[in-house]
Amino acid sequence: MTMGVDPRELPDDDLFRELGHLYETRFETLRHASEQAFEEHTRRTNELEGEYLRRRPAREIDPNRLREGARAR
Repeated sequence: MTMGVDPRELPDDDLFRELGHLYETRFETLRHASEQAFEEHTRRTNELEGEYLRRRPAREIDPNRLREGARAR
């Protein structure tokens, strides 16, 4: 059974909000949730991130987040 709305059906604003909420709750889920809850959180995060990447294959890449940028710091 899948939990949550299919990410393909979410408008961009809702997709971003859902991702933001998952990122806000990730550390607490890692520390305190049951294994099943953690696995579901991971599954949903992967599902939503995959949809984000599908919609934005040419997303902006921060040069400072690349190996060359890190070495220049």
